Amino acid sequence: MNAASIPNSTDVRELILLTGQKIISGKGYSAVGLNEILMAAGVPKGSFYHYFGSKDAFGEALLESYFGDYLADLETTLSEPGLAMGQRLMNYWREWQDNQSALDCQGKCLAVKLGAEVSDLSESMRLSLKRGTSGIISRLTDAIRAGVIDGSISVDDTPERIAQSLYQLWLGASVMVKIVRDTQPFEGALAMTRQILHIEQ
Repeated sequence: MNAASIPNSTDVRELILLTGQKIISGKGYSAVGLNEILMAAGVPKGSFYHYFGSKDAFGEALLESYFGDYLADLETTLSEPGLAMGQRLMNYWREWQDNQSALDCQGKCLAVKLGAEVSDLSESMRLSLKRGTSGIISRLTDAIRAGVIDGSISVDDTPERIAQSLYQLWLGASVMVKIVRDTQPFEGALAMTRQILHIEQ
Protein backbone atom coordinates (compact mmCIF):
# COMPACT_ATOMS: atom_id res chain seq x y z
CA MET A 1 0.00 0.00 0.00
CA ASN A 2 1.28 3.49 -0.73
CA ALA A 3 0.17 6.91 0.40
CA ALA A 4 -1.56 7.62 -2.89
CA SER A 5 -3.88 4.63 -2.42
CA ILE A 6 -4.96 5.73 1.05
CA PRO A 7 -8.19 7.75 0.99
CA ASN A 8 -7.46 10.46 3.52
CA SER A 9 -4.95 11.81 6.00
CA THR A 10 -6.62 10.15 8.98
CA ASP A 11 -6.11 6.77 7.35
CA VAL A 12 -2.41 7.46 6.74
CA ARG A 13 -1.87 8.45 10.36
CA GLU A 14 -3.77 5.41 11.63
CA LEU A 15 -1.83 3.14 9.27
CA ILE A 16 1.47 4.42 10.64
CA LEU A 17 0.27 3.95 14.22
CA LEU A 18 -1.10 0.46 13.61
CA THR A 19 2.02 -0.69 11.82
CA GLY A 20 4.26 0.82 14.49
CA GLN A 21 2.26 -0.81 17.26
CA LYS A 22 2.66 -4.27 15.76
CA ILE A 23 6.39 -3.90 15.18
CA ILE A 24 7.25 -2.14 18.45
CA SER A 25 5.23 -4.59 20.55
CA GLY A 26 7.57 -7.29 19.29
CA LYS A 27 10.94 -5.50 19.25
CA GLY A 28 10.63 -2.63 21.70
CA TYR A 29 10.81 1.10 21.11
CA SER A 30 14.54 1.77 20.87
CA ALA A 31 15.25 -1.16 18.55
CA VAL A 32 12.82 0.01 15.88
CA GLY A 33 13.71 2.80 13.48
CA LEU A 34 11.23 4.98 11.66
CA ASN A 35 12.32 3.59 8.30
CA GLU A 36 11.29 0.06 9.31
CA ILE A 37 7.82 1.25 10.29
CA LEU A 38 7.35 3.38 7.20
CA MET A 39 8.57 0.67 4.84
CA ALA A 40 6.21 -1.86 6.41
CA ALA A 41 3.35 0.64 6.14
CA GLY A 42 4.24 1.63 2.59
CA VAL A 43 4.29 5.30 3.55
CA PRO A 44 6.98 7.78 2.41
CA LYS A 45 9.18 9.26 5.12
CA GLY A 46 7.99 12.79 4.44
CA SER A 47 4.49 11.74 5.42
CA PHE A 48 5.68 10.75 8.89
CA TYR A 49 6.77 14.26 9.78
CA HIS A 50 3.50 15.63 8.47
CA TYR A 51 1.69 13.74 11.25
CA PHE A 52 4.34 13.44 13.98
CA GLY A 53 6.99 16.00 14.86
CA SER A 54 9.44 13.43 16.21
CA LYS A 55 9.78 9.78 17.14
CA ASP A 56 8.81 10.66 20.72
CA ALA A 57 5.69 12.44 19.49
CA PHE A 58 4.90 9.31 17.51
CA GLY A 59 5.50 7.18 20.61
CA GLU A 60 3.15 9.32 22.66
CA ALA A 61 0.44 9.12 19.98
CA LEU A 62 1.02 5.37 19.75
CA LEU A 63 0.41 4.93 23.46
CA GLU A 64 -2.64 7.18 23.44
CA SER A 65 -4.13 5.14 20.59
CA TYR A 66 -3.24 1.85 22.29
CA PHE A 67 -4.82 2.81 25.60
CA GLY A 68 -7.89 4.22 23.87
CA ASP A 69 -8.53 0.84 22.27
CA TYR A 70 -7.58 -1.03 25.44
CA LEU A 71 -9.99 0.93 27.62
CA ALA A 72 -12.81 0.46 25.12
CA ASP A 73 -12.23 -3.30 25.17
CA LEU A 74 -12.03 -3.29 28.96
CA GLU A 75 -15.33 -1.44 29.26
CA THR A 76 -16.94 -3.98 26.92
CA THR A 77 -15.66 -6.87 29.05
CA LEU A 78 -16.78 -5.24 32.29
CA SER A 79 -20.28 -4.57 30.98
CA GLU A 80 -20.97 -7.97 29.41
CA PRO A 81 -24.67 -8.69 29.98
CA GLY A 82 -25.92 -11.61 32.00
CA LEU A 83 -22.85 -11.90 34.23
CA ALA A 84 -22.10 -10.86 37.78
CA MET A 85 -19.23 -8.41 38.08
CA GLY A 86 -16.99 -11.05 39.64
CA GLN A 87 -17.34 -13.16 36.49
CA ARG A 88 -16.63 -10.14 34.28
CA LEU A 89 -13.48 -9.35 36.24
CA MET A 90 -12.23 -12.92 35.95
CA ASN A 91 -12.94 -12.83 32.21
CA TYR A 92 -10.74 -9.74 31.99
CA TRP A 93 -7.83 -11.49 33.68
CA ARG A 94 -8.27 -14.55 31.43
CA GLU A 95 -8.23 -12.30 28.36
CA TRP A 96 -5.07 -10.70 29.71
CA GLN A 97 -3.51 -14.15 30.10
CA ASP A 98 -4.53 -15.20 26.58
CA ASN A 99 -3.19 -12.00 24.99
CA GLN A 100 0.10 -11.92 26.86
CA SER A 101 0.82 -15.65 26.53
CA ALA A 102 1.11 -15.47 22.73
CA LEU A 103 4.65 -15.24 21.38
CA ASP A 104 3.36 -12.77 18.79
CA CYS A 105 0.84 -10.59 20.60
CA GLN A 106 0.09 -8.44 17.52
CA GLY A 107 0.26 -5.14 19.34
CA LYS A 108 -1.65 -6.26 22.44
CA CYS A 109 1.42 -6.23 24.72
CA LEU A 110 2.45 -2.61 24.26
CA ALA A 111 2.16 -1.37 27.86
CA VAL A 112 4.05 -4.38 29.19
CA LYS A 113 6.67 -4.13 26.45
CA LEU A 114 7.33 -0.40 26.78
CA GLY A 115 6.61 0.34 30.44
CA ALA A 116 10.13 0.02 31.81
CA GLU A 117 11.92 0.92 28.59
CA VAL A 118 10.44 4.28 27.68
CA SER A 119 9.74 5.66 31.15
CA ASP A 120 13.44 6.48 31.45
CA LEU A 121 13.76 7.71 27.85
CA SER A 122 10.83 10.06 27.33
CA GLU A 123 8.87 12.08 29.85
CA SER A 124 5.95 12.55 27.44
CA MET A 125 5.69 8.80 26.86
CA ARG A 126 6.00 8.12 30.59
CA LEU A 127 3.06 10.45 31.19
CA SER A 128 1.06 8.70 28.46
CA LEU A 129 1.72 5.39 30.19
CA LYS A 130 0.73 6.90 33.52
CA ARG A 131 -2.55 8.25 32.11
CA GLY A 132 -3.34 4.97 30.40
CA THR A 133 -2.61 2.74 33.36
CA SER A 134 -4.48 5.12 35.68
CA GLY A 135 -7.49 4.77 33.40
CA ILE A 136 -7.32 0.98 33.65
CA ILE A 137 -7.01 1.06 37.44
CA SER A 138 -9.91 3.52 37.70
CA ARG A 139 -12.19 1.20 35.71
CA LEU A 140 -11.08 -1.82 37.73
CA THR A 141 -11.80 0.15 40.91
CA ASP A 142 -15.35 0.85 39.75
CA ALA A 143 -15.83 -2.79 38.77
CA ILE A 144 -14.58 -4.05 42.12
CA ARG A 145 -16.89 -1.64 43.92
CA ALA A 146 -19.80 -2.89 41.80
CA GLY A 147 -18.84 -6.50 42.49
CA VAL A 148 -18.92 -5.90 46.22
CA ILE A 149 -22.36 -4.33 45.87
CA ASP A 150 -23.77 -7.23 43.80
CA GLY A 151 -22.19 -9.75 46.18
CA SER A 152 -20.11 -11.58 43.58
CA ILE A 153 -16.82 -10.61 45.27
CA SER A 154 -15.61 -9.38 48.64
CA VAL A 155 -12.40 -7.54 49.47
CA ASP A 156 -10.34 -6.85 52.57
CA ASP A 157 -9.19 -3.38 51.54
CA THR A 158 -10.52 -0.41 49.61
CA PRO A 159 -11.50 -1.04 45.97
CA GLU A 160 -8.87 1.51 44.90
CA ARG A 161 -6.01 -0.32 46.62
CA ILE A 162 -7.24 -3.72 45.49
CA ALA A 163 -7.45 -2.54 41.86
CA GLN A 164 -3.95 -1.09 42.00
CA SER A 165 -2.51 -4.23 43.62
CA LEU A 166 -4.15 -6.53 41.09
CA TYR A 167 -2.97 -4.49 38.12
CA GLN A 168 0.57 -4.47 39.48
CA LEU A 169 0.35 -8.23 40.13
CA TRP A 170 -0.57 -8.90 36.52
CA LEU A 171 2.05 -6.53 35.13
CA GLY A 172 4.67 -8.36 37.15
CA ALA A 173 3.36 -11.74 36.01
CA SER A 174 3.54 -10.58 32.38
CA VAL A 175 7.20 -9.65 32.78
CA MET A 176 7.98 -12.99 34.47
CA VAL A 177 6.26 -14.91 31.66
CA LYS A 178 8.69 -13.27 29.24
CA ILE A 179 11.66 -14.13 31.46
CA VAL A 180 10.82 -17.80 32.14
CA ARG A 181 9.13 -18.47 28.77
CA ASP A 182 6.33 -20.25 30.57
CA THR A 183 2.79 -19.30 31.59
CA GLN A 184 3.13 -20.47 35.20
CA PRO A 185 3.36 -16.89 36.53
CA PHE A 186 -0.13 -16.30 35.10
CA GLU A 187 -1.44 -19.40 36.87
CA GLY A 188 -0.15 -17.94 40.12
CA ALA A 189 -1.59 -14.51 39.35
CA LEU A 190 -4.99 -16.02 38.56
CA ALA A 191 -5.01 -18.00 41.80
CA MET A 192 -3.97 -14.92 43.81
CA THR A 193 -6.63 -12.82 42.09
CA ARG A 194 -9.31 -15.33 43.10
CA GLN A 195 -7.99 -15.25 46.65
CA ILE A 196 -7.93 -11.46 46.84
CA LEU A 197 -11.47 -11.16 45.45
CA HIS A 198 -12.72 -14.20 47.40
CA ILE A 199 -13.97 -15.94 44.28
CA GLU A 200 -14.20 -19.72 44.34
CA GLN A 201 -13.21 -21.70 41.28
